[in-house]
Amino acid sequence: MWLRVGCELGFEAAALTPSLWQVRARPDGAHRILEEEWSAPSRASWYLDAYGNVCDRLMLPEGSSKLRYDALAEVAAEPDPSDPSAPLPRIEDLPDEAFLYLLPSRYCWPEVVHDQAWDLFGATEAGWERVQAVTSWVHEHITWQAGSSTPATTAKDVLEAGSGVCRDLTQVAITFCRALNIPARYVAGYLPDIGVVPSEVPMDFCSWFEAFLGSRWWTFDPRNNEPRVGRVVIARGRDALDAAMVTTWGAVELVTMSVWAGEASHAG
Repeated sequence: MWLRVGCELGFEAAALTPSLWQVRARPDGAHRILEEEWSAPSRASWYLDAYGNVCDRLMLPEGSSKLRYDALAEVAAEPDPSDPSAPLPRIEDLPDEAFLYLLPSRYCWPEVVHDQAWDLFGATEAGWERVQAVTSWVHEHITWQAGSSTPATTAKDVLEAGSGVCRDLTQVAITFCRALNIPARYVAGYLPDIGVVPSEVPMDFCSWFEAFLGSRWWTFDPRNNEPRVGRVVIARGRDALDAAMVTTWGAVELVTMSVWAGEASHAG
């Protein structure tokens, strides 16, 4: 299946401003990028960060500017794979790469929800059942509400407020999983409305998480809580801090934003 994914963002900058972007699809993963176009107001350079995410550095000019990314991706036509029998590995058997995702991070503090996590989920079978129980609980108990959090909001704050956006629901689930000794990492990406009723709100960047079970990472989505078709990963990391779409060092205002992700009828 072919997808067209991308975004266009408009800014007003008070002065020439350094910026860092993560909006391009990762070069690895289940998707395959067939073509992509990157349009920026100034010359950009790029690098892969410690998590393998594509990071673009550029200067935003004073005044108005726009940045646009568009790509054609090939994805599987089937929903997210699953394995309800996937077990939780013993900590001593985890691969080295998974240990980082057991530790606290900027927005996810497993030590402060430890008792709550074990009270809620300790009776479930360790493995897929436990991660799915976490995902379902967050989906049912944390209300998605646009504008209900800020860049400083932690998973603990969201638990207390009972509402958040998709990154907040994802980070609550990650925090619970780490408190339960389950490696969990944050994922940001594009998610089309294939096989589901389209949302009434404008399309936006999406987030979900991956848990390490058995011998691999598996996708779980607290916002939607159902397998979906066509995920295109932009970034992975400990939490949303590592997958921020835009970071600027100066007085910059986001004035317009559009995001698209949908089935393409043909390549080219």
